Amino acid sequence: MDKQLKHIISLRENGHLEEANRLMIALLKEKPENGLYHYHCAWTYDLLGKEKEAVPHYEKAIQLGLGHEDLEGAYLGLGSTYRTLGQYEQSRKILEQAINDFPDAEHLKIFYAMTLYYLKDHSKSMEILLNTLLTTSNHEGVNAYSKAIKFYSDKLDQIWE
Repeated sequence: MDKQLKHIISLRENGHLEEANRLMIALLKEKPENGLYHYHCAWTYDLLGKEKEAVPHYEKAIQLGLGHEDLEGAYLGLGSTYRTLGQYEQSRKILEQAINDFPDAEHLKIFYAMTLYYLKDHSKSMEILLNTLLTTSNHEGVNAYSKAIKFYSDKLDQIWE
């Protein structure tokens, strides 16, 4: 990672979002085919609440290619941004791709569950959330009831008579 990008990331992390965004845009003008620059530009737009401006940069970053961790972050950013813009099918598609490419990234599943909620697939959304909770929790009470939670996770619409 180059010195300029490190500086911009530091600005972003310290809440200097406008300046980070301005410098990121300038850096992208110098190197428009740098996927990592597009990813960080999208990130600054997202933090500024400018989701529409973030989308093409996430898309370009993914298209140009990123390292493993950055690609995971770009998928998450793009999927989440699509969701906040009400583009739920696009969100579902990108998050499904992300989960396929990064099956151990449990946090992706939570954002996917949120998208499914907006698509009115409440049962599947809850099933994913409950199973992610079981996979990631170290809480004694959750672990004590893990078999019951797992059993009911895909039966939430069932009525027991």
